[in-house]
Amino acid sequence: MNTPTASTSNNCKPLKTSKIRVNLLKWFATNARDLPWRRTDDPYAIWVSEIMLQQTQVATVIDYYNRFLKKFPTVEKLARARQDTVLKLWEGLGYYSRGRNLHKAAKVIVDDYNGQLPDTIDELQKIPGIGRYTAGAIASIAFGKPAPILDGNVIRILCRIFRITGNPKETETQKILWQLAETLVSPKHPGDFNEAMMELGATVCVPTNPACFDCPLQKICQAYKRDEQEKLPYRQKAKPVPHYTIVVGIVYKNDKILIDKRKQNALLGGLWEFPGGKKQKGESFKEAVAREVKEETAVDINVGKRLCIVKHVYSHFKITLHAYLCEYTSGAAKALACDAVKWVKPEDLEKYAFPAANVKIIKALNAATK
Repeated sequence: MNTPTASTSNNCKPLKTSKIRVNLLKWFATNARDLPWRRTDDPYAIWVSEIMLQQTQVATVIDYYNRFLKKFPTVEKLARARQDTVLKLWEGLGYYSRGRNLHKAAKVIVDDYNGQLPDTIDELQKIPGIGRYTAGAIASIAFGKPAPILDGNVIRILCRIFRITGNPKETETQKILWQLAETLVSPKHPGDFNEAMMELGATVCVPTNPACFDCPLQKICQAYKRDEQEKLPYRQKAKPVPHYTIVVGIVYKNDKILIDKRKQNALLGGLWEFPGGKKQKGESFKEAVAREVKEETAVDINVGKRLCIVKHVYSHFKITLHAYLCEYTSGAAKALACDAVKWVKPEDLEKYAFPAANVKIIKALNAATK
């Protein structure tokens, strides 16, 4: 195969566009999974599902989607909710900026669009958290507009069918892929076509060991003809994942525990956590806990024994988190490097939305106090 650049991509003109549409729609009609967001034509519910499905597997999303719509059946109810309530319901789904933007967007839709999602690509992209892909998905599925979509599944299919050897993350290749997606989308059944593309990528044209013999597009797939389906799309070599050592303090004062809320514009913004941060070179774990708690909340503490060690992997880095039991000694808790501080009873911790790593600490704390 040629060196992967956009300029070496060949066969970029749609091959038998009508045949692709017919074969794919026919396949989808008999192979589509029964998913809850496919049983509704409510633009609000479709929007919620598309946000939740970003970078998250279908199996994970289903329960969250059902619980979310039960709690917030309309955009008006979501707009009136407290952010803490929204994030608590989102807890464990990850990529929390999606939840914050969904909440923010609900207010915009109620205030600026009379509670109705706009039905055009341009207007949809003015809504917080809705980019070009999500706008296309909502416009096509909810409103029947012939709008293209381009996510990881669709990129993989297009790169294989048309043997696009360029790096999908590069501008030129992205341009080619969007043009193909726009040309291929069915003008009569755009929503079904786009869902069929996503379904094919999720169940048949998967990253490794694709089920080519079950694929309705096998006969026109250029990568399959050359036995290159496993090589496409082009993948950059993964960079080393950075690792950080984190310390946190579980600070007690009169049978209550100190928690603080992460800044809105930070990673995991809006979530509550136990105060802490990165251990610096040359300091002990206990020194790091005392320093971080002081810098974050203005509280002085005595650091006791270590409760647990938690390892957690995020999308671009991983951490080893050391949690220590601590006693408050002095100082009024203040939000110095956070948005809020609060003393809460241990049994009330479950009422607040915490990052996954902190949830593991809470479980260890509960186990230790039984």
